[in-house]
Amino acid sequence: MLVGRETSPDDTPFHPLVCQGLKIMRATVYVIAAIAAAGIMYVIASNPNSLTEDRPQVLGSSGASPAVTSAVMSEAGTLTLSVPEMHCQFACFPKVKETLEGATGVDEVTLAAQSEEGVLDNRQVIVKYEPGFDLNAAIASLASAGYKDSQLVP
Repeated sequence: MLVGRETSPDDTPFHPLVCQGLKIMRATVYVIAAIAAAGIMYVIASNPNSLTEDRPQVLGSSGASPAVTSAVMSEAGTLTLSVPEMHCQFACFPKVKETLEGATGVDEVTLAAQSEEGVLDNRQVIVKYEPGFDLNAAIASLASAGYKDSQLVP
């Protein structure tokens, strides 16, 4: 093996011009990748809603202009909401609870049962409500608080 010269996989030395050509190709690939990444970041930054416009709208999901109809409850009861963006029970859950308890007709908001204490593995809340509770308004308030994919659990 020659010291100070680059070699091919079969241990034969490369000509110095070949080595220079490989370095130029590598630099070119890096420049193209950087330009592509910058272009992708520009498109995302210039139109952040483009990532969600083609997604189907579900009850309570945010988007360009979802058609929200009123779902006012006529009787008292309980329901379960899925809150996928709720990642912890120490910061996220209190925010979800405060947001929902600010809605008209909400009596109580509790965290659904978890399989292990201290670990949020069931991202659902149980809402106890009175007559006059508007489900869609509550889900819209969650979306405004940053929990845009919240929805009723059937």
